[in-house]
Amino acid sequence: MNKRTKSAQQVQQHQSLFQCPICQSSMEVHESKSFICQNGHTFDFTKKGYINLTTRPSKTKYTKELFEARRELMVEQQLFKPLLEKIDTWIRSTFSSQDALTVLDTGCGEGSHLARITEKLHNSFTNGITGVGIDLSKEGIITAAKNYPETIWAVADLAHPPFRDQSFQLLLNILSPSNYGEFSRLLKNEGYVLKVVPQQNYLTELREAFFKDTDRASYSNEDTVELFTRHFQLKDRIRVTYNVDLSPSSMQSLIQMTPLTWSIAETDIQKVLDKHSLSSITVDLEMLIGMKRHEK
Repeated sequence: MNKRTKSAQQVQQHQSLFQCPICQSSMEVHESKSFICQNGHTFDFTKKGYINLTTRPSKTKYTKELFEARRELMVEQQLFKPLLEKIDTWIRSTFSSQDALTVLDTGCGEGSHLARITEKLHNSFTNGITGVGIDLSKEGIITAAKNYPETIWAVADLAHPPFRDQSFQLLLNILSPSNYGEFSRLLKNEGYVLKVVPQQNYLTELREAFFKDTDRASYSNEDTVELFTRHFQLKDRIRVTYNVDLSPSSMQSLIQMTPLTWSIAETDIQKVLDKHSLSSITVDLEMLIGMKRHEK
């Protein structure tokens, strides 16, 4: 079975989750080739194993090279392994094993987080776990579909996510922008949002090396937390902190991946690397776990 057909069949099994991003009507898969809404808006499955559900071209800073760097860190170096293990544990303890769990990763990048979580949890849920990953970056989704064909991948805009109301029990939002209004719409009434944000020591070695004696040398996530609590009932805050040893090439991948350094010229980055011997990095993250605020 080719990737286009496999992607179409996966979406067909779960097409009730989707709505047309243009007119919000229901959608059906036709001949394992196209996803067509009741009003005739048509989106084709690609030979690379994903579907593009955006309504206009988009430009992002996330290139193929950046996603390759990120994948090297996530898969080869397992940079976020302790975080993902903590997420696994929380999901197992929160949802019933009898659930047919539906998970949407909003801003999934190259897909490694969602793929690992669903793979690890697959046997924990009697009725299965369905993972859907969306990102506005086509390059990220292409990488995800190439490496993790068992998951549904779509290029989609968080401003207009192509899903019906109350479709998901769990929304993942890992170091990615949010759209809390749409998150509330997509979440089942007893569902959860799990947002991962940096804590104050996240990548502190890079902050010290590149931004010493500036206001960017320190970081606080309290504004982010406050905004999250305005939209959701905050059920828990779980901090995950650890250090990771990285080879010089992996450190280069990290520097390429993080938005922290995107405003710095390549020559200036190299000068800093020549001056500082960076071989270890601090990962300091926080899981914000929220539920819908129900109107009284």
